[in-house]
Amino acid sequence: MDFSMSDEQALIVETVRRFVESEIIPLEADLDPDAGELEPDDAARLTQMTRDMGFYGLDIPAEYGGPGLDTTTRALMAIEMSKHRAGLYNPCYGTFGGAGLAQLYEATEEQKERWLYPTLRGEKTGCFALTEPSGGSDPGRAIRTRGFKDGDEWVLNGSKLFISGADKADYALLFARTSDDPGRNGVTAFIVDTDTPGFNVRRVVHTLRATRYATELEFTDMRVPESHVLGEVNGGFGIANDRLSRQRIPYAAGCLGPAIMAQEMAIEWARSRETFGSVLAEKQAVQWMIVDNEIDIRHGRWCVLEAAQKADRGERFRTEAAMAKLVASEAAGRVVDRCIQIHGGIGVTKDLPLERWYRELRIRRIGEGPSEVQRLIMARDILGGSFK
Repeated sequence: MDFSMSDEQALIVETVRRFVESEIIPLEADLDPDAGELEPDDAARLTQMTRDMGFYGLDIPAEYGGPGLDTTTRALMAIEMSKHRAGLYNPCYGTFGGAGLAQLYEATEEQKERWLYPTLRGEKTGCFALTEPSGGSDPGRAIRTRGFKDGDEWVLNGSKLFISGADKADYALLFARTSDDPGRNGVTAFIVDTDTPGFNVRRVVHTLRATRYATELEFTDMRVPESHVLGEVNGGFGIANDRLSRQRIPYAAGCLGPAIMAQEMAIEWARSRETFGSVLAEKQAVQWMIVDNEIDIRHGRWCVLEAAQKADRGERFRTEAAMAKLVASEAAGRVVDRCIQIHGGIGVTKDLPLERWYRELRIRRIGEGPSEVQRLIMARDILGGSFK
């Protein structure tokens, strides 16, 4: 398999790299180490730059005005965009734009006019409300939010947990159980405006991440019109699963940027830091950590690009995407951990970005499906069967 970049990909990667190095990293020098946003003027200026580059809205399909990037190019860009302090969860602070919720591309034209097109224009934001307190790793069976039909409306009651951005969203893509089927075939997707009576953001859930991220939601006798059903009634899990599968490749790629930066920092530190009469680079223990880092980074990159290339060829890539997510998230965590060890005390201070990457990479082993679920997905594909 050829992982060399085309001339066009190499130019795109270099363009994004220069943007991060010349525009993003200098701004971070004046931000709080845990900052998640740029000053409005800076954000507007850099967003205009990405528009001028033709890269705004990276994940928007070409037919909706996006750049129409293939998965491999998108993964290569994700690596570069995450190479700064806030890069794991705020790559380039959102200045490359988002794609809205991918499921809305399958919405009816009326639904697109109300939610998708305003989202693409930056007029509305949405959130993805799937996970529940009863078990986020098995959403098809764990969903207990219930919906029942009352005339031409649905009445929803229940709760969601770890929902990103719900406190700032204009609408939610919300999944509820709408039949007595206890599994995946009884779930329906609804598009719900967050100002709907009965929609409650109960609290912000604080995690290892520094910036506000997760929320807990509660729905009490919330009435949703039939026209707000996305797709087919009881067909919502397929919509949710599509998102999870597609997102794993760029999600995995984004883990590698901080790992690569951490390795570069550790090498520079090891070459210059003197202890016990010689630089750290001459210590075998440090040499082996650097080598192990390199193995982890290359292994993660190989898995990411293999999954991306299979996706671009139209082949089945579920196993490869699961492997990329598993390998990249775990490998990057090990790399940053070793780099902190190499730096010693300075490594755990907020003078360096290592401690933030360390905290946030721990979450990456859970987000978009924990490592154990990725292993289960691969086992199903390799051995066959569902292992219920």
